[in-house]
Amino acid sequence: MRGIGKRFGGVTALDDVDLDLYPGEVLAIVGDNGAGKSTLIKILTGVHRPTSGTLTMAGEPLVLTGHSDAITRGIDAVYQSLALADHLTPAANLFLGSELTVRVLGVTLLDNRRMRAEAERVLNERLGVRLRSMDVPTSSLSGGQRQAVAIARAVYRSDLKVLVMDEPTAALGPQETARTLKLIETVRDQGIAVVVISHSLDDVFAVSDRIQVMRRGRGAGVVDTADSDVTSVLGLIVGASAEAA
Repeated sequence: MRGIGKRFGGVTALDDVDLDLYPGEVLAIVGDNGAGKSTLIKILTGVHRPTSGTLTMAGEPLVLTGHSDAITRGIDAVYQSLALADHLTPAANLFLGSELTVRVLGVTLLDNRRMRAEAERVLNERLGVRLRSMDVPTSSLSGGQRQAVAIARAVYRSDLKVLVMDEPTAALGPQETARTLKLIETVRDQGIAVVVISHSLDDVFAVSDRIQVMRRGRGAGVVDTADSDVTSVLGLIVGASAEAA
């Protein structure tokens, strides 16, 4: 992403922001509320179109006309709400909107057996997750298990290149947070580029390879996680020196 700008009427949400993302890495985007994080990822996922700037993928121009267009190009997102239907089973959620069907005596029916088997396979093979039961409502799952179902829905498509995760550990306890961070690492290790938006710098430093700091709609800096620390990143977030932060 180069020179990305976004205006909503007279309000400038983004001003000349660059972003680089590589296969098999976790890029964390941090910043205060209103720093432009959500607007930037909504442009990346096709929800918003930029007012200015360009996007390229693998050296080719990338023009996204909507979120479904982004999915087609291999870019998907798991938002904080997860967008799961709590009354449906994990398999039904994984295939929601793209259900598998079978023809029986000329009638098209849902192929629940195949969807259940595929859901089990994807959760196990792609994410290393086994649920105690695939026949329970998703509402009965733990927070980390619900995250796994939402991620599995995204990675089920073999052409996924970029996964955006918005506040993936919000409202999770320590154990569930650790499991979710492990899921993120598992996705990254499959060569997928992962973008994590988070207010938890502890989680950011635990899972990210690089950190991009946003401040007042502009990029305040990008650091390698291994070569930085919380104090330095806080300094970029508030616009102060490391000593002042």
